[in-house]
Amino acid sequence: MRFKCVVFDLDGTLVDTLEDIALAMNTALCERGFPALPGEDYAGIVGNGIRHLAYLALPGENRDEKLARELAERAARLYAEKPVVHSKIYPGILELIFGLRNLRIKTAVLTNKPDPVARMVIDRLFPAGTFEAVQGETPGVPRKPDPASTWELLMRLDVTPRETVFAGDSEVDLETALAAECSPLLVSWGFRSREALEKASAPRIIDRPGELLDLVRETRI
Repeated sequence: MRFKCVVFDLDGTLVDTLEDIALAMNTALCERGFPALPGEDYAGIVGNGIRHLAYLALPGENRDEKLARELAERAARLYAEKPVVHSKIYPGILELIFGLRNLRIKTAVLTNKPDPVARMVIDRLFPAGTFEAVQGETPGVPRKPDPASTWELLMRLDVTPRETVFAGDSEVDLETALAAECSPLLVSWGFRSREALEKASAPRIIDRPGELLDLVRETRI
């Protein structure tokens, strides 16, 4: 089989956004009188959207859906104002994307980050036109790991799931790839440890972006 497309998760896969996410959420927490979380704690709780993040960021005895929604709305506004203060592209990612382009393989981004913010992050960090498509969370479309957003994206790109590698850094991305019937690939440089990815039974884990290019060249994953 020849792969024709790679769909990337954004946070923890293409870009290290953790410090900016933590800053926005901690500011929102402190405004409500709750303690800030250590920045490294966010690595284990991001990936399922900002409302789920807000719920987990609250102290256990204060976890309430209404409060989490209010906290998420405030953190989202703060984050949208300054989404790229500390965020940076992981080493080797640009070389990977340009290598895929030279192989005429389409590239896209699918993230649970709100769509306008996702586009701001991509536009500020990557050269214009780097990806064929960028899609964040939008009203009416279920977030990952539901496969609907993946299938919608692939239809726009005119590729099938069997022709697609889904690359991410978390259990959510693995579940998404499997649900959408894409080839799953997890990266070890993101927000989850290699141990956590192995525990999730990821069929393929890579430690360097260049490994993905090699695998696609060989057309087997």
